[in-house]
Amino acid sequence: MKGLYWQQNSSGEEATFVFLEKDNLPVTRDNYVKVQVKACALSRIDDKLLSEIKIKKEFLPVGREIAGVVLETGNKVTFFQPNDEVVGILPLDSEESGLCEVVLVHEHYLAHKPEKVSWLEAAGTIRDGLRAYTALHYLSYATPGKTVLVMDGASPFGTIAIQLAQHRGAKVISTIYSLEDKQYLERLTPSVGVKQPLVARIIDETNGTCDLTESCLEETGGLGVDIILDAGVRLYSKENEVTSQQLLPHKHDIISLLSVGGHWVTMEENLQLDPPDSRCLFLKGATVSFLNDEVWNLSNMQQGKYLCILEDVMEKLSSGVFRPHLDDPIPLYEAKVSMEMVQKNEARKRQVIQL
Repeated sequence: MKGLYWQQNSSGEEATFVFLEKDNLPVTRDNYVKVQVKACALSRIDDKLLSEIKIKKEFLPVGREIAGVVLETGNKVTFFQPNDEVVGILPLDSEESGLCEVVLVHEHYLAHKPEKVSWLEAAGTIRDGLRAYTALHYLSYATPGKTVLVMDGASPFGTIAIQLAQHRGAKVISTIYSLEDKQYLERLTPSVGVKQPLVARIIDETNGTCDLTESCLEETGGLGVDIILDAGVRLYSKENEVTSQQLLPHKHDIISLLSVGGHWVTMEENLQLDPPDSRCLFLKGATVSFLNDEVWNLSNMQQGKYLCILEDVMEKLSSGVFRPHLDDPIPLYEAKVSMEMVQKNEARKRQVIQL
């Protein structure tokens, strides 16, 4: 079987994506399920995280968010049977590429896919849904009356986070970085009920001239934002920073617009807080949480909650609450080019390979 892998070059050369022929799968036994893959979504490979948890391979498998049909089950499998439609995320230490025709995966990494949900939607939503639930249910809690700021709301993750926050009754503010992003968010409306925009206020950061703090405080009557989901922050002010960094909010701005008792959920893994920053957070009784959705699979202690999240994401996708921001279906022979875009953070829509 052929699958896509990321070749790590030890000589310092740029890593490349290659198709490799792999041996046939072993006999399905114990709690393992053999799945025929129908669609696989692409997400960026965090090689730094993999090296820190001692996963070092010359060839790293590409494609972990899969949707497909169960072909065969092991003798200890209790949740699935042949011909079930399933969706899931392959673990970090998986030896197999999700872009293979057939994969072997433990049943605890899979959930049932509703019949009315397409293969592409299931694979393209599962990770962003998991990330949104982690941010808005476990690291913070979006409820009616709260205000949520979603940075870069037109991204695949931002879209799902906006839909989940609005579904829970929160007021949503979002930032955008292009005219296309603005038009996309303006078209986002609830699938049921009154057809009004999901986003109460869109803050245009295209030119970097809009004052984020002032806009948010104006929208909240000076009280500040209850929950902030960032898409990265600027740690320092430098005149020679690249343009993409200049568009990101400064950490001081984020802290300034937090409400009393607010929650800042960040994806900035290298965040550094100076004593004045900590003092401001202390005075507000605010919290900072780091959003790393991989933690669910790094420990089996939360396996039940993890599977509940996957099932709930599929239920909301089936009912129309979640409508992912997907690109057109991509054939397998274009997977290398698409993955290169994803790895460089150049894809604005979720890339899903159709097998």
